[in-house]
Amino acid sequence: MKAFLLAAGEGTRLRPITNSIPKCLVPIRRQPLLEIWLDLCRAYGIDEVLINLHAHGDAVRQFVSQRDFGIRVRFFEERVLLGSAGTIAANRAWVESDPCFWVFYADVLTNMDLARMLAFHRRLDLAATLGLYRVPNPSQCGIVEVDAAHVIRGFTEKPALPAGNLAFTGVMIGTPELLRALPVTVPSDLGFHVFPRLLGRMAAYVGEEYLIDVGTMANYEAAQRTWPGVQLSPEPSHA
Repeated sequence: MKAFLLAAGEGTRLRPITNSIPKCLVPIRRQPLLEIWLDLCRAYGIDEVLINLHAHGDAVRQFVSQRDFGIRVRFFEERVLLGSAGTIAANRAWVESDPCFWVFYADVLTNMDLARMLAFHRRLDLAATLGLYRVPNPSQCGIVEVDAAHVIRGFTEKPALPAGNLAFTGVMIGTPELLRALPVTVPSDLGFHVFPRLLGRMAAYVGEEYLIDVGTMANYEAAQRTWPGVQLSPEPSHA
């Protein structure tokens, strides 16, 4: 199975740390965030990952080249940032023949059970499955409205008046139907330009595992105190 690992952001909110290294290589208890993601992918049977690059791209290439992560890694250089949807659209040929694929935001730190989420996606069999979690600050997130059948009926990016506190985690599963909903213009964003087009065709998976967006200094410092590590069962299922 394949995964997009969206890592091209400049990490301006993590400066001065990101003045010299890309956001995806910031250390979490001395382990680079990208290493945590690649280890998680391997543990759940994801065998090919595409990493998009922008700021400090050479540092990411060098880091990956120094270790065998047990999965194939390809890079996609973005001279101009394309946005989360734009990156997927530019590489649609890589996944368009697959029944589904993962999309991960690389500035998210999580030990989510990907096998459980994939099984949930296959049961509902919709255009996409969005990983969700409950947040204390819904006006700062992409907030989702969900019906009793676990189908997403509303999505608002950073709403002034949130309808709830279920937020998009930055972990999702896409399908060819999602690819058909991607806009042709760039830059384009999943939250602003794609999810609203797919209301009623996306499943809501609410995770209970550890998850934090380390894109701000406050969250980054919190992650250093609270990160429990990737915790797998002795014989994890593979995605």
